[in-house]
Amino acid sequence: MKAPHIAHRQGPTAGLSPGTLVHVGERRMDRPRIRVFEYDDTVLVEREFADMKDVPSRCRQHAERDTVVWVNVDGVHEASFIDELGRHFGLHALLLEDVMNVAQRPKLEEYEDHLFCVLKMLDVDHDNPRVLVEQVAVVIGRGFVLTFQERDGDVFDGVRERLRTAKGKLRKNGADYLAYALIDAIVDHYFVAVDTMNALVEDLELRLQQADSGVQPAEVFTLKREVLFLRRNVGPAREVIGQLARHDHGDDLVSDTVDVYFRDVHDHVLQVHESLETLREMLVSMLEVYHSQQSTRLNEVMRILTVISTIFMPVTFIAGLYGMNFDHMPELHARWGYAACLGLMLAVAVAMFVYMRRKRWL
Repeated sequence: MKAPHIAHRQGPTAGLSPGTLVHVGERRMDRPRIRVFEYDDTVLVEREFADMKDVPSRCRQHAERDTVVWVNVDGVHEASFIDELGRHFGLHALLLEDVMNVAQRPKLEEYEDHLFCVLKMLDVDHDNPRVLVEQVAVVIGRGFVLTFQERDGDVFDGVRERLRTAKGKLRKNGADYLAYALIDAIVDHYFVAVDTMNALVEDLELRLQQADSGVQPAEVFTLKREVLFLRRNVGPAREVIGQLARHDHGDDLVSDTVDVYFRDVHDHVLQVHESLETLREMLVSMLEVYHSQQSTRLNEVMRILTVISTIFMPVTFIAGLYGMNFDHMPELHARWGYAACLGLMLAVAVAMFVYMRRKRWL
């Protein structure tokens, strides 16, 4: 498993005036792309644009109807593109600056007539396996929702399918309910990432229980680093969705009816965070078990070596005693002296072995 990505440095924006549009992060698309959904309970229009000049002055084709517009932008690296889109919807320059900085911490900010929400979208690379992180910026306005992503491909396919098939309540509600559906899709994929990590941790735990597991501390440390990386991205989302659920912004952008749904999403985020905390504790325990196993093996080796040394200590003493070169030593010139010395050594060794077995030291 590869190590998780580290947050991008803020160097490119150092010394610049607030609201200066500079892309901070990795460029993941050649050209930005815009996909627009306009809908109500009876109408659905889906369009795609590759250039801001192709976007009409009004995104609503049915201005006479109370439709909801969802504008999804893939690719946030072109400042002119983001600036033109911001002018199109009357977005604040600081908001656009945060959109282009993909190292943002998840947060919720209130502007005059819209809310700005930054979350991290998690996906799983099953080939490695590892967790992929992408920043998603969501703007909730009156009758519209904007989503900004770093690249093509996301977790919103289910939302698009519900719009196309008119299933559920999505087509019958406003922009705040659409924002809930998008954020709910992001949080649902948190569970996918957690399940992937949980499977890896359980597999490592089973291997660690085997006698010759071959588990290395680097494997545990890598998983622990990955889990901590997830906690850093999921943890702040609790505050963001909690503010949406509590209606702290004090306007009508999110209705009381939709607050209930955001509270449900908030519960899901709490569950994800608790699962990650459990995984972190499991990995810490696995490191302790690993070190305990290493200590046990070392103690076993030292016990065997101590027993061998203890048995041979008196034998070595006898051999050293009769190895001294004095002329008048007893039994030194006796015909039976060699056999008697060997017999004495064997008797002492056997006696020591029997004594240790009775003491259950062996």
